[in-house]
Parts: sequence; structure tokens; C-alpha cells
Amino acid sequence: MLEIVVKTENWERHVRVSDGELAVLVRRMGGDGDRFLVAQRIPDLPDVFAQVWHEAGGDYTLEYRDGAADRHFQAMADRPEVVIAALTGWARQVDGWDADLAWSLLDMGPTREVPRLDLDADERGELERRVREVLVGGYASRAELAELAEEYLVTEGRRPVSREQAEALADRMWLERVAEQAAWQGETDPERLTHAFIALQKAGITARENFSCCRNCGQSEIGGEGGPDARGFVYFHTQCTDSAAAGQGLMLLYGGFDGSSETTAAIGDEVVAALEAAGLGAEWDRDPGRAITVTPLDWRRRLVG
Repeated sequence: MLEIVVKTENWERHVRVSDGELAVLVRRMGGDGDRFLVAQRIPDLPDVFAQVWHEAGGDYTLEYRDGAADRHFQAMADRPEVVIAALTGWARQVDGWDADLAWSLLDMGPTREVPRLDLDADERGELERRVREVLVGGYASRAELAELAEEYLVTEGRRPVSREQAEALADRMWLERVAEQAAWQGETDPERLTHAFIALQKAGITARENFSCCRNCGQSEIGGEGGPDARGFVYFHTQCTDSAAAGQGLMLLYGGFDGSSETTAAIGDEVVAALEAAGLGAEWDRDPGRAITVTPLDWRRRLVG
């Protein structure tokens, strides 16, 4: 698999595609609503990407940027095979991946200087604590973190953080987290949790991570997530994610779609078994009215983007 995320004009998002899947995405380009794609590394890095534009009957326009405005290049290709080879080489960071194309530097104009944040120490500390809490949770993208930073301190008549300032803050904190996770070794507990949820999904239990904002919303929305053969569900909402990121364990909410306590208890048993099979511990007294707590839990979720 390629350690990239591919986003297309029609709002598809493909995480860790294979070489063949990337080739399919390139070859199908050209029609209305499917004329460009953007590839970002995992984890996403500010101003590092490759992208392609293609309209049926024309050449392919391939661009890549390597961090700064003076490292943004463009090339043209007449065949999808050339684009596929270049994108695959870029994704694998192969030496000389760009050698077969004639690249030209694009003039992106002057770089705007971002004004310093005009916040007192308390406000700045509050803002950075909240952004880091969501960042450590591991589900937000850089764009979502920037939106959070821009909106968090807004009050009537006051917007103390501009979009540019929010993006700069989010990118700085994102890169700090990327540096932290570079030292992590082996499989992490959130990855074990994902394995457990995948197994539960395959067994007919609708399993969703970081689903909805709270328990009330989650309970009302989870039924729409399951297929016709789903027997029950398990999920945790964003407040649960915040607790896990703060080192307080993770609460899982579960149940049967028939509403019976017997089915709910049976679903709970399956959830606990899946967690244990994935190498995680769970606290639960088999009371269908009580949540399952995943503990101990070292919440180190790798960023994607």
C-alpha cells in the first residue's frame, strides 16, 4: 500500500491505496466531476502534495509542491501511464521519480507574512490546549484543526484569530505531533482498537470510531449506519475521544437493534471478546445498561490528514 491519501473532485477520499487502485483513479479521470485528484502523504505535511488535472481529450497537468512556494513545479504528460508512474514514485519517495518529465517552476507569487496572534497568555493557553486535545485525539485533519483554532475564541463582535493565523497555529502544532509520533514503535492501542472494530463490522455489528458529538446524537444516528443484516452496534463519540486522549480510558456504547436487554448483553460480550482478541483490556460487569471501558489504554493515534 502507498502511504498517501488521494482526494478526487467528486469528494471521494481513498486512504492507503494500492498501486493498482491509484492507477484506476488516474485512468478514469476526464469526465465532469472527476477531472482532478490530489495526493497527500501520511501523515499529511503542510504544503507537500502532488496533484493532477485532466479533461477528456487533453493532456494531463501534473504538479507537485515540496513545502515552500519556490518548490512548486508543473509538468505535462500525454498518457496516463506516465502520470501513474510519476505519482507512484512520488508516493514511494523513490530517487529520481521526477526524471522522466520536463518540470517548470510555477510562480506562486510572494508569500504573505502571517501577523502574530494578539492574545493574552490565558487566551492563547486555552486555545492551544483545545487544539492539542483534538490533535492528540487523532481524527481531525489539518483543515479541521485550523477551523477549530479560528472559531474557538469567537464571541459576538470579536474574531481574534484570522484564517491565516489559525492555519499557521494548526500547522505548527501538527508538525510537533508528527515529530512526536516518529518515535513510536510498533502497533499502537488505537490501531488495535481499529482492528477490533473491523472484526466486529465483519461479524454484523455496526462499529464506528469518533462517531457523532455526544451520546444522544450517537444513539439517534447509529441506526442509519448499519446495513440490513446488522444485529447491533458499538461506537464512541467525540467526547469519549477527548477522554481517551486525556488518559482517562475509552467508553464504548453498544446495543442491539431490536432493543432487547438480552441482545444488548450479547453484543457487549462480542465487543469485549473482539477487544481482547486485538490485545486490549476491557472493564464491564455484563450489565447491558453500563458502558464498556477500554482500559488500560495508551492513546497514541497516528495522524493521517
